[in-house]
Amino acid sequence: MTAIKLKPLADQVMLITGASSGIGLVTARAAARRGARVMLVARNKQALSEAAAALRAEGHQADYAVADVASIADVREAATAAVARFGRIDTWVNCAGVTIYAKLVDTPEDEHQALFQTNYFGVVHGSLIAIQHLQEHGGALITVGSIASDIPSPIMGAYAASKHATKGFTESLRIEINADMLPISVTLIKPAGIDTPIAQHAANHQEGEALIPPSVYAPELVADAILSAAVKPQRAITVGGVGRLQVLFGEHFPGLLAKFGGLAMPMLQDRNLPKTPGSNLHAPMPDGAERSENQLGRPVSIYAVARKPAVTLGLLGLAVAGIGAAALTRRAQTSPKGKRHDR
Repeated sequence: MTAIKLKPLADQVMLITGASSGIGLVTARAAARRGARVMLVARNKQALSEAAAALRAEGHQADYAVADVASIADVREAATAAVARFGRIDTWVNCAGVTIYAKLVDTPEDEHQALFQTNYFGVVHGSLIAIQHLQEHGGALITVGSIASDIPSPIMGAYAASKHATKGFTESLRIEINADMLPISVTLIKPAGIDTPIAQHAANHQEGEALIPPSVYAPELVADAILSAAVKPQRAITVGGVGRLQVLFGEHFPGLLAKFGGLAMPMLQDRNLPKTPGSNLHAPMPDGAERSENQLGRPVSIYAVARKPAVTLGLLGLAVAGIGAAALTRRAQTSPKGKRHDR
């Protein structure tokens, strides 16, 4: 199969769902400021309109389409609007998401189903429509999952289940796309806890305000990962070193996680803060915020820096040099001329 070549960001048209707040909004702004033409897609018309207008006022090319990703007809219309406005789509980002804070036995069925309509079927709808537009000229299909795609999460069990499903769909779809030799790069982004309004937008059945699972990182780190995948094919990217460690722990010590994972549940609520009323499960929240009101995200992830190609090659070079030096030292110590004699 021929290697997939993606366009420079400044030559791209990018469609981003969930672009009225959080990671989607931060990514749309970052992409537009790096020269991409951006179509922002979400349910909140006012937030989309204001975000697109602000980017145009800065001299960037941006527009919006109102759509509920739970409806494939809405998603198809949003894609049509992007092509009508900018001529094509080069990168498609599935970023719309909702969550519930509740034990699974206490999760209302209608909320559970609504969550899957957005988090899972929203990805299905977006991916299917994206393939229709990307298969002829090529491009990137990027889906924002979560580290909860890889490990369970108490209190956010419905969310974790939807992200597991999203991972299964995305990785299966990638195999089929490769088998059909379509020029589409498929990437799954797996953020750790990110400083967005997701907790304030959640259907919260706990006492007090919902909290983002620690450790919390800045949304710009996820935007950087998405934009990296838009120009260089990558299978999966985990954002946040602590999140990666959590996944490794869950993979290697599942028994301990099952036994003691419940100790993390109190970390997902603040009883000293009143819970935000309402949720975005069935309708958008009124704000268009990028970040949480209560938790500040780390602006830097050492793990993200270490993943960059230049750093990786540098570390690899150091490792090779170190191995070579150790081998030469050992050889010198064991050779006849360099052999040491004990006294």
